[in-house]
Amino acid sequence: MLLYLLITCISFFLFFKSLRLPTWVSKTKTLFSFYFYKNLFMKILHPTTPDLASPVLNQMSILDLPDLPLDCILDLLPPSELCSLSRVCSSLRERCVSDYLWEKHLITKWGKILGPAAHKEWQCYRSSPYHLDSPHHQTGHPWLAKIISLIRSHSSIFRDDYRRMIDVPFVSLDSTMSFYLSLETGRFWFPAQVYNRENGHVGFMLSCYDAHLSYDTHTNTFQARFPPHGRRAIAVEKDVTWERIRATPIDASPHHLYISDSLKELKPGDHIEIQWRRNKEFPYGWWYSVVGHLDSCDGNLNHCQCHISEILVLEFKQYTIGSRWRKTMINRKDHREKGNDEDGYYGGMRKLNCKEDIARWKCLWPSSILE
Repeated sequence: MLLYLLITCISFFLFFKSLRLPTWVSKTKTLFSFYFYKNLFMKILHPTTPDLASPVLNQMSILDLPDLPLDCILDLLPPSELCSLSRVCSSLRERCVSDYLWEKHLITKWGKILGPAAHKEWQCYRSSPYHLDSPHHQTGHPWLAKIISLIRSHSSIFRDDYRRMIDVPFVSLDSTMSFYLSLETGRFWFPAQVYNRENGHVGFMLSCYDAHLSYDTHTNTFQARFPPHGRRAIAVEKDVTWERIRATPIDASPHHLYISDSLKELKPGDHIEIQWRRNKEFPYGWWYSVVGHLDSCDGNLNHCQCHISEILVLEFKQYTIGSRWRKTMINRKDHREKGNDEDGYYGGMRKLNCKEDIARWKCLWPSSILE
């Protein structure tokens, strides 16, 4: 009997040592040890007679921890674990759904691709009668809401992170947690912009177009829906990676002309984005370009007068020299929209001052020069 017990204990010890625990466990080990040994020490100094009527003896709950260490532990948990812990009891649910915890996760994962337009659309989405968890649905069919909640609460014990985040009942639509989960599960299609749309089609190289995106947690990619071009149907692209997405820099319709405010200060070598569309039925996309020199200038900075000229030269260096797409000229003093149905229409411009934005465009540079 003792030999059997010894073999069992050794096997369990080896199995436990081989487990790969989350990183937050090591950070909180010292904290747990302190309170465990403190509790044990106090019991030794002040022994008490156990209450035989009590159903649980000598067990410490996580809720017995003071507020500060408990908050520190919750702050280290990943979103899926917060969702799991929120289903334990009402006290933990109140803590686990707090905006303070979820705002950090929202900014960390989604902050770089969510702009003001996405936040504004979320406000409309959560009050929409088409939202599954909206009060409109719950008021109109209370029995349906109860069935959904019952299914969620009694779903399989063995869940992956995705299932754990879906099956969270009683989440307020006004909470940051609801915003995060709607993004994570792909229920909320948010507005953003996609670089090199349609899988890097040659006709869209070094451009960035507006789209609505839905996240796929299984592939860690997005599905993008682009607005229709004229009479063409909505274009859909799958497996869009994080590197090809950015927040919409301007909260405006892609059909509206952007009023440029930096034309007078542009000079050769400056990096810009300019609106361009194929015809007036199409939405604008943003295209990367560099300010160049006039034909009459030899490029010598000591004699260059291009920065004071009314004519502004824009170069699209992804195209070969001699291509009709390589260069265009803009009147910086009286520029609105310039172009025709053959060469397309050039709209407003934005000067790029951030080195990170410029570096991102350069990372998307095509492997060969375009014709």
